[in-house]
Amino acid sequence: MQYIILILCIIAVIIVARILAWPLKKILKLLLNIGLGLLMILLVNVFGSYIGLSIPFNAVTALVSGLLGLPGVIVLVILHYIF
Repeated sequence: MQYIILILCIIAVIIVARILAWPLKKILKLLLNIGLGLLMILLVNVFGSYIGLSIPFNAVTALVSGLLGLPGVIVLVILHYIF
């Protein structure tokens, strides 16, 4: 009887882990993209300093560059020149 309960608990843990793993993967991917966006903004700031270009790093620029990637950084550069 104890073994049946143990097996059912293990199966329940596996099912719950699979259900919770999907959102966790999405969150980790977003954090990775935000980190890569930060790196791209830093590169733009380092190399853009020669021509007077700098993009401030804040929550909005991190999300734009994290969600959109390189096109997001390009949009931020264009917005910097417009405004």
